[in-house]
Formats: sequence, C-alpha cells, structure tokens
Amino acid sequence: MRSAILGLVLIAGMSGLTGVVGGAEPPGPITFERQVEPILTRAGCNSGPCHGKASGQNGFMLSLQGFDPSFDFAAISREAGGRRILRSDPEGSLFLQKATAEIPHGGGRRIDPDSAFYKTLRRWIADGLPRTPADAPKLVRVSVEPTERTLKPEESFGVRAIAHFSDGSTEDVTPLATFGSSEATAVAVDAQGRVRAGKLAGEATISARYEGLFANCDVFVPLAGEVAASEYEAFPRRSFIDDLALAKWKKLGLTPSAVAGDATFLRRAFLDVIGRLPTPDEARAFLDDPSPEKRAQLVDRLLERPEYADHWATKWMDLLRPNPYRVGIKAVFNLDGWIRDAFRKNLRYDEFVRQIVTAQGSSFEQGPSTIFRDHREPIEIAPVMSQLFLGIRLDCAKCHHHPFESWGQDQFYEFAAFFTRIGRKGTGLSPPISGSEEIVFTAKSGEIKHPLTGAVLPPKPLFGEAPGASDPAKDPREVLARWMTSPDNRYFAKVMANRVWGDLMGIGIVDPVDDIRATNPPSNGPLLDALADDFREHGYDVKHLIRTIMASTVYGLSSEPNERNAADVRNFSRHYRQRLRAETMLDAVVDVTGIPDSFDASPPRSRASTTWTNRIPSLFLDTFGRPDMNQDPPCERTSDTAVVQALHLMNAPNLHEKLTSDEGRVATLAKSEAKPDAIVEKLYLLAYSRRPTAEEASIAVSLFNEPKKDRRAAVEDLLWALLNSPEFVFKD
Repeated sequence: MRSAILGLVLIAGMSGLTGVVGGAEPPGPITFERQVEPILTRAGCNSGPCHGKASGQNGFMLSLQGFDPSFDFAAISREAGGRRILRSDPEGSLFLQKATAEIPHGGGRRIDPDSAFYKTLRRWIADGLPRTPADAPKLVRVSVEPTERTLKPEESFGVRAIAHFSDGSTEDVTPLATFGSSEATAVAVDAQGRVRAGKLAGEATISARYEGLFANCDVFVPLAGEVAASEYEAFPRRSFIDDLALAKWKKLGLTPSAVAGDATFLRRAFLDVIGRLPTPDEARAFLDDPSPEKRAQLVDRLLERPEYADHWATKWMDLLRPNPYRVGIKAVFNLDGWIRDAFRKNLRYDEFVRQIVTAQGSSFEQGPSTIFRDHREPIEIAPVMSQLFLGIRLDCAKCHHHPFESWGQDQFYEFAAFFTRIGRKGTGLSPPISGSEEIVFTAKSGEIKHPLTGAVLPPKPLFGEAPGASDPAKDPREVLARWMTSPDNRYFAKVMANRVWGDLMGIGIVDPVDDIRATNPPSNGPLLDALADDFREHGYDVKHLIRTIMASTVYGLSSEPNERNAADVRNFSRHYRQRLRAETMLDAVVDVTGIPDSFDASPPRSRASTTWTNRIPSLFLDTFGRPDMNQDPPCERTSDTAVVQALHLMNAPNLHEKLTSDEGRVATLAKSEAKPDAIVEKLYLLAYSRRPTAEEASIAVSLFNEPKKDRRAAVEDLLWALLNSPEFVFKD
C-alpha cells in the first residue's frame, strides 16, 4: 500500500515540472471537468502536499485530487474577487503565471509554457471558462492498453489510458491521466505512462487514474534463466489453489520450495487451527502414522476440537470487541460469548454478518447490539462495516474523494444513511464506568446530510442496487445486510477469503487483508476470485474455507527458500513464517512448562485464548502485541519482533517461576526415572513438535553430564534454551 501511494504522489508531484512539451491542443471544446481538472491533478496542484491539503496553500485551496469540481471552479474563477483569472489577457492570469513560475511560486514550475497543458489552459480561459454541459456524455470507466505485459530487466513500453463515455465514445486520455506503480523499485512509470523495468526480477501493477477512476496493467519481470517444464509438472497439484499459484510462478520464473516435513506441518496445523501445540503423545502418533491421508485427517480432527472456536473467535474479537470501560463490562462479556458461540456452531459467515449488521435488543442479552452501543454515529459505523465486511476503507471519503479509490463523499454519506435509524433506550455511555443496559432498536425516522451541500441523502449501496433502501416501512439495515451478503456482491466473499488466507499463509493475497481497491491489487487475482467463489458456493462455511486452503500443496510448502524464490514475499512459492500471536505464545509456554497462568475476572486455570477483554492485565500479552486496550476496533495486530520480546523471554520473573516451580514440567521430569535422552526427546516434542536430530540430542544430553550440575538444573537450562529459540517463537 505504501509503495502504491508513494508512486502516485511522486508521479503527481513530478508530472507538472515539464507537462507535455509541444503537441497540439485537444480537438473540440475544452471544458473544466473534461480537461482542466485532470491537468491540475496531473500537475500535482491539488495533491495533499500542495493546494489539495485541508487548509490549502498560501490562501488558495483546491479539493484533494479534484473530487469537487464545482468547488475548484469557484476557487479559480471567483474566489478573491476573481483575481486569479484575467479573461482579457489569458497569459497574464495569475492562474497561469504561478503554474509556469513566471512569478514566484512555492511549488515551482508545474506547467511548461511550451506544453500542450499550457495551451489547453490558456484556450479555456480565452473561451470564457466553460463548464461541461449537463447533458454531455458521462465518464463510465477507464481502461488501459495493454492490461498485462512481461518485460526483461530494463526493458520499457508505453501504457495508454482510454476513457469510455456513456454514449459509447472513447478518448485516449493518456496525456491527462496520472500514473503510479505499486512497486516502483521493480517497475517504474513516468508521467507520460512510460513503463520501465528495473534491473532485478519482480512485478508491479501500473495504475492509470483519470477523473477519479482507475485501470491497471500488470507487469512481470521474470527471473533470468529458464525453468524446465518438467520441474513445474512435478509439482503435486491437489486443488485449484495449486493450479493458480503455479500459473503465477511460471510468469515470474519462480520455483516452489520443497514440501514441508511432517513435524513442520503438524506444528503449523495445530497452531493455525486451534492455536495450541500438540502434546508429545499427539506428536508421536502423527509422526509415526504411515497413512498418506494423515495430513487431511489431522485438519479434519482439529476443526472439530473445542479450541478451534476460541482461537478463531479471538481474531474476530480484535475486530469487534470494544473497551469495557466505555460500553460496560457485562455488555462486552456478552458480545465475547456471542462470538465464541458463533464459531462453536460454525455459524454461516453470511448469517454471522447479518446478525451483526442488523443487531437489536439489550446489550445484556443480544451480544451484537453492543457494537452499536460502542459505535453511535452513522459516520462512525459506516467505515467500520465497509472495512470489516467488504474490505473497502471509506474513511478518506468522509471528507473528500478517496485519493486512491473511486469512492466520493456522496457515496460515503449515502452508505452511512443505512445507519441513521438506529435508536437507543437507556442511560447511554458514561466512561470510565458505563455499566448500564442499553436497548438498540429501529427508529421510525433518521437522516443524514451532505456536509457541503446540506442535502439529505437517502440510503444507497456503494455499487449495484439495494431494493427497498428508501422504503420507510423497512429497516434500512435489513436491506443493507441483504445487499452486503448477496451472491452478486463481489467484495463480500472475497474479503473473508482473503482474511482467512492471510491468517493461514502469513500474508493476504491482498495486503492489508481488508483494503481491497484498484491501487492495492492482489498478488494473484485469479486465485483470490476462485477462493471467494468456492467459499460462496459452499454456503459461506468458514471451516470449509480453512480446510480447502490447508489441503493444498501450497499451504504445506517448506519455508526454506531456493535460489529461484528467495526474494518472493507475495506469491507463496514458499511458506512465510509468522511470530506466534500473544495469546497463542503464552498458552504454549503454559503447555510446555506445565504451570497455568491466572487472569483477573476469569475462572481458575483459564487459557489466554479464552480471555474476554484486553483490559485484563498481562505484561506478557502486552509485550507480544495484543491490541492496545484504548484503541478503537477494528484493531490491527503487528507481527513485528522487538528486543523487548526477546528480553522478556529471557528474563521475565513469571517465566522463571514457571521453569523453576516444584509443580511444573521441569520438576516432574527431573524426579522421574526417565533417562536423559528420553527427557530430551519429550522436551523437543513439547516445544517443537518434533524429535531432536542426532546432533541436537548429543548436545542436550551432554548438559546432564556437566560437573556440579544436578539433573533438575540440566532440564531447566535445556527448556529455557528451547523457549528462547526462533523455532519456538515462530510458526514455520
């Protein structure tokens, strides 16, 4: 995402330095919306660092990326007494003199006096500043030619942007389009749409923007050298996932890593599905099982275990769970219970979402209603719902046209209008103690106004149709839920499929997982579409989705790179290691050491994965990245590692107590009659879900033979070392 934004911003900022030198003026009439506004965008005049920022620049403000042409037209033609335009002498207009730096301009020269841009702007002024007629053909979409291209290093080609209008006409708008690259270091694009590959292999999506609409061209720069067809043919394909991943690897010249061993798959599957480690007995049984179907059978068993619900519910509580000090302890506890119960029942995902979107009733009885106790204003609710369930981030469109998408203010407030009839009975919020009950219901009326025009906007979906949206006899949230979960909604299944894929594979096909937009393209679009289709066709069954992904060869690949995939971080030609989630890691420490943790406001011997609020104190969980208790949901966790995490594992008093406890695993093993090699094997199975190698076993057993070190100290030292290794901290 950052690279896409940076590419667009840099190109926008640089494009105005020269404009398009020479060239002829465009044929036909010139109007503000059709030619002038795109020139201002192309030159960077209405970008965030310039006149497009909230306060404008040096008294002159434009709408960001030209999202409000009427505002911009007024600012240029009438603001400040119309001093920026001189119709009798177009060349003497401040509007042109500043842009060409003929008089001092903080932004420097944005338009070259010899460029076609300058000629267009001058002619527009001379013609009397015409606007686009109301009955003129409307822009309906933008396309690019070509849509896909494979290049050699440092090879280049030109992208053409084509505008398509409502009357069926088209126009080459390449000179007026703004171009950006999702990975400018791999494949760059200049202001004129000239694409150039870098020196190294890679890929990028080139975006062309015109009047707020986008089109993409995918560019591939394969690795040098040929890959024998037999190498790809030998890859064991078990499903459409493997077929589509392999097709992408062929385009880039990538070769997949080897299939991971049984021990790696065992630990990975346990941590992914139920968020805990296998016991030594479970590990031995799996490792010694000769059945070729044992991996699929393991996944099936794990999906039926009770820990599955707690592990996956915790992920959704990050996205939905509010602060109990804001909405009340009982309300949050009730919501937590509802989410866990939904996963225990394997509630269809579309029904899960419908019950949230349409939630009514007491916050003490109906868990989802707590969400509307927390989020109280339509403009606060709308972006949360669109981001979680559609993967569309609307926050930017609250104030202006989304700079990297096609959503505008009208669409934001029309979508927010679905939530204007949420009524509430009760005492409301009174942080830091909001313990009272609140009833959520559908009110008889409610409205929302456009912040600029003051017009009352009716409920309207972001795309397509939602029959009954404006019918006062219907609950608008029920209408929204039907539209949102409809099979025709191309975003609904896709964002959930991507979210689950990201959880299992380490990174989403679209990253971040809930930011699906033209300028943040998927690394494998056909694969994401196929996953979404399969999820929809199987009744939005989350367990089926998990099982489908885990049954693929792609999921079971090793994380060890080869010479042709070491640089791959987006195409899943190898598995990507992830640091364990905070709750998963603490539970793993408990399982390995044999000493349970205790949590405030929770039953004795509770696991971290069953805690119902992040307000429960835990230095360990805070250190390893559980969401900030004061952060508004949806919360995004970070998987980054930090020095403080390593220091905590090495020095935390709580961990030391677990290792040295007379009731713990260490003491039990030390007192047993087991031989050192058996103790070593058990500890490796506990921590790593595998048996030690011969070298590891030899080194570990030697600890028991050190002079002046008793048996218990040897076990303590070995287990401490295992807990502080990357193999324990990371899910491979």
